Amino acid sequence: METRRKNAARPLARLLTATFTLAACLALGTPALHAQPAQDTLRIRLNADIRSTDPGINRDANTDAVVSHIVEGLVAFREDTTVGPLLAQSVTTSPDGLTYTFALRPGLRFHNGAPLTADDVVFSWHRYMTPANNWRCLSEFDGRGQAKVLKVEAKDPLTVVYTLDRPSALFLETLARPDCGGAGVYHRSSVGPDGKWREPVGTGPFKLAEWKRGQYIDLVRNPDYAALPGKRDGNTGNKTAEVARVRFVVIPDVAASKAALLSGGVDLIFDVEDNDLPEYRRHPELVMQSMPTMSLNGLLFQTRDPLLKDVRIRRALALTLDVPEMVDALTEGTAQPNRSVIPRASPFYGRAQSGMPGRDIAAARKLLAEAGYRGQTIKILATKRYNSLFDMAVLTQAMASEAGLKVDVEVLDWATMLDRYNRGDYQAMAFTYSARLDASLSYEMIIGPKDRQPRKVWDTPEAIRLLGNSMNTTDRAQRQAMFDSLDARLLEDVPAVFFYSEMRTSAARDYVKGYKGWPMGQPRAWGVSLARR
Repeated sequence: METRRKNAARPLARLLTATFTLAACLALGTPALHAQPAQDTLRIRLNADIRSTDPGINRDANTDAVVSHIVEGLVAFREDTTVGPLLAQSVTTSPDGLTYTFALRPGLRFHNGAPLTADDVVFSWHRYMTPANNWRCLSEFDGRGQAKVLKVEAKDPLTVVYTLDRPSALFLETLARPDCGGAGVYHRSSVGPDGKWREPVGTGPFKLAEWKRGQYIDLVRNPDYAALPGKRDGNTGNKTAEVARVRFVVIPDVAASKAALLSGGVDLIFDVEDNDLPEYRRHPELVMQSMPTMSLNGLLFQTRDPLLKDVRIRRALALTLDVPEMVDALTEGTAQPNRSVIPRASPFYGRAQSGMPGRDIAAARKLLAEAGYRGQTIKILATKRYNSLFDMAVLTQAMASEAGLKVDVEVLDWATMLDRYNRGDYQAMAFTYSARLDASLSYEMIIGPKDRQPRKVWDTPEAIRLLGNSMNTTDRAQRQAMFDSLDARLLEDVPAVFFYSEMRTSAARDYVKGYKGWPMGQPRAWGVSLARR
């Protein structure tokens, strides 16, 4: 079976190879790559610049990754996807589940030397909850989401208390979410007198030194960092900075990034393109490491679109897709197909999630005829920032055409596409979600009221009800039953078609010691040292 799939995928791979050519290595001319690096500088490639340094505000996955080195929250995700303390040394929940008391670790200081206090937690929280600031996770805590935070109080200098309007099984998990900026706590000097963001003054293992837009972000070691004891553990645990400086080098072009690594212009690429793996493996000076992530790639539909609001057309398009063959072609056989929102690595991934509907062109044509489809164009938005998304859109276009569907692909830069996603301004979109480490949070990515949260994909009352129930119970069997029901409804309603979670492969020069990937898929520069000869 495996041999058949790989052989079947070859025409698709040839299609991609014939259709696309690599851009010239323009980034090799940037000063960031030609500059002679210091012996104690770790250089990590980013495929695009960050959007801001404001945690959880004007963000994307690259932004989240960089900011996590600078600003920390009360709690964070561990390697095993559970939540552990970070700035807090303990968390106590009241019997009714409405009050969370965080005892801060004593002796913590911001990068400017000021001590961390409960007042700083309250200050940061109030800024997050100011609607004008557009915090990514405002809707999760202001009454539109799982629970409303009624108040946050500094009980004493090292104790902060959160009060909710109702119990929430995912309150701590949501605080820890990287796309929420980890609800990071920063010193009030991070914000100017006018309320505008200046730069992050956090408690993390690194401090912001310089951001040269479009070229690099330089971080320097925080000499006063108070690391947790023990080992590195997700975004918590021991986060000791072993190098004096980290430079995140912005190299959008894949060929240029490869050349930079091979020439020693950068030390680490944490997200190697799948189709480049064979070439990287031929170089003995590179150390490669693969790790399954809990990210998610798929095709989103705007269910309020005049054409795609007809579920028969969405179902027809889904029936034209041979997902296993697509995933083989897109990932060089490194990833496994998955039509569920729940990643394969999740403990909630079971029999209901593993279903894989087959391709059926005849059934697709029948649905299109019933829907009265007359050749109207379906436009898929894609980006070349992530080659897999562009390739996914093109393969969808080719497969859908066999049933008579007319599909166009429009390529946007990532910032524009992200803005269109947030506004729900598209017909269809090839999209990638960063990892969510709980099944409810995986479904929360796509479920919600579109009127209040335009980025949501699926807003049927039953989906919203099931998601809410899954967030308010801790019984594992009950939660599994809810997720199983959601998966069945997802295949019926088709607000999106999901394809796979990535295998994230890193490639580092052999003098880079201690780098390790994890299910979140983001790079971590703490605990990494250099042994340049």
